[in-house]
Amino acid sequence: MSSAEVPVSSVQVAITLPDGSVRTYAQGTTGADVAASIAKSLAKAALAVKIDGVVRDLALPLQADCNLAIVTDKNEADALELIRHDAAHIMAEAVQELYPGTQVTIGPAIATGFYYDFARDTPFTPDDLVKIERRMHEIVDENRPFTREEWDRTEAIEHFKSIGEKYKAQIIEDLPASETITIYRQGKWYDLCRGPHLPTTGRVGHAFKLMKVAGAYWRGDAKNAMLQRIYGTAWRTEKELADHLHQIEEAEKRDHRKLGREMDLFHVQEEATGSVFWHPKGWALYRSLENYIRAKLVTANYVEVRTPQLYDSSLFKASGHWDLYGDNMFKVRESVSEDGVEKYLGVKPMNCPAHVQIFRQGLKSYRDLPLRMAEFGNCHRNEPSGALHGILRVRNFTQDDAHIFCTEDQVGSEAKEYFALQLGVYKDLGFDKIAVKLALRPDNRLGDDATWDKAEESLRVALRANGLEFEELPGEGAFYGPKVEFHLTDAIGRSWQCGTLQLDFQLPERLDASYIGQDGAKHRPVMLHRAILGSLERFIGMMIEHYAGKFPLWLAPTQVTVATIVSDADAYAEQVAAKLRRAGLRVELDVRNEKINLKVREHSLQKVPVMLVVGAREAEQGTVAVRRLGSNAQEILALDAAIANLSEEARPPADTSSTDSAF
Repeated sequence: MSSAEVPVSSVQVAITLPDGSVRTYAQGTTGADVAASIAKSLAKAALAVKIDGVVRDLALPLQADCNLAIVTDKNEADALELIRHDAAHIMAEAVQELYPGTQVTIGPAIATGFYYDFARDTPFTPDDLVKIERRMHEIVDENRPFTREEWDRTEAIEHFKSIGEKYKAQIIEDLPASETITIYRQGKWYDLCRGPHLPTTGRVGHAFKLMKVAGAYWRGDAKNAMLQRIYGTAWRTEKELADHLHQIEEAEKRDHRKLGREMDLFHVQEEATGSVFWHPKGWALYRSLENYIRAKLVTANYVEVRTPQLYDSSLFKASGHWDLYGDNMFKVRESVSEDGVEKYLGVKPMNCPAHVQIFRQGLKSYRDLPLRMAEFGNCHRNEPSGALHGILRVRNFTQDDAHIFCTEDQVGSEAKEYFALQLGVYKDLGFDKIAVKLALRPDNRLGDDATWDKAEESLRVALRANGLEFEELPGEGAFYGPKVEFHLTDAIGRSWQCGTLQLDFQLPERLDASYIGQDGAKHRPVMLHRAILGSLERFIGMMIEHYAGKFPLWLAPTQVTVATIVSDADAYAEQVAAKLRRAGLRVELDVRNEKINLKVREHSLQKVPVMLVVGAREAEQGTVAVRRLGSNAQEILALDAAIANLSEEARPPADTSSTDSAF
């Protein structure tokens, strides 16, 4: 141990470090003292401590034995949470200093930054954000210490009321009586806060930027006052900030709503809120993806079914969805009985209860298992209007849904088959960076702990048996079972949660599904809920942004445009387009009386992968000039050779049939 000074106390506490070693310190020693006792470099890098898994202030006195880790900027998640939290406090100070009379409300860290909600009559402007950000940099440079204070509840309420901070007073009034009221200061400015914080404002650094102003109701309730929310982003380094801003710029260019308009794929409108109007080109893309998945399912021995949209509420009550998921369902009042009881129908939000009904038709034997039942099921969910976003989040969508009914002994082999199918599809679709997560039991759930223990461990075993590394997500499982989630990273580094595998012991029991085992007795099947893409609408929106609209040939809405240079080639161009269509290609013909450069530019904006340019020479020689999207070069090919090449290139990855005729 170094000679760093630590408090002198007769009471000692045992501190277990991450490497398993145990050190003894006087009670009252701080995390900063511990860091200094280990190494000067660690003391310099220390941002906070993690005590028994909870991040706390570096200056917190240690009162009892504990596990302790020093948090530095190498601990990315913890460091970013601290930086963003402190940046919110610094922004609030800058706002109140620059605009006296502004009230502060809440200001948390969020996924990529932070925000703070302010009560102010005058709207903030872009120029205001520039001034606020400039003052924030100055506060960082002043390197003031963050210090924690505990206040008496009544005195704190009266104090905030006396300085005109009615929102802060209300927050304190609503806190549980057992909660300690803590205030954090950064110089003269202070705020109500649980903490933790960095040692000083200087440790926040300068890798932050204020992004925008938006409206927000106090506590998210439209009945309350409208506040002004300032959003910011904050990172550990200037490079991380630059990378994030570049990603935002790229995301704006790739926005599926913008590209959807430019490529004439789809639209949404208020008269059908949360539903998609697919245009011919968009529907061609949709069907290409659907048919690709369907071919994969045939190869994997799935049977495809179709189930109704409306069900008596009794089915959803039996499954548990009515009580646990009812707020997210659309409901239709069917009738009112003589005694005044209303009878409701539910519009299906998912396919699982319906698939159990098919399974229950006729006697099933263990020889029938596993039964893999798939459906491109049309579903409706009552998403809040404020959460709707293009085709990424809608109310009416189609799932590439399937349910595997199997025995407990078959769970491992079925999971293996699913993992191989899932990962193969993602590779075909251009995604190779995939994170796997295991979502565990939520608080609001069906079934007992013993059943959940068995279900969660079954998925752990399956993941490990297939060599898949995974992160566990406590509390994020479905209400009927744990689930494996697949998170895809797109071309600009964003993560999208797509496919899932959910292990369910609950629905077969609740909906009375059974099969006859080898012993001649009835048994409950295990139900594996699985989706590869999830919502086709959402997945297509994600792919539009991943590819920036430049789809591989087999998926492209329009695969080939045949464009003329001169009107004398119109008849030949029509022959070329007809031959391409007979070969199964999606073709657009452009014989407008326009210059070829204009045509090339317009079809490039439409992201058409291939243009076949024809003029008088090509018509005479039976050739085409092949131009690829993004290239100025062109290749002259005989028409039949060009069609053969494009037909081969346009074959979906799922199509393993020979190009040679069997007859």
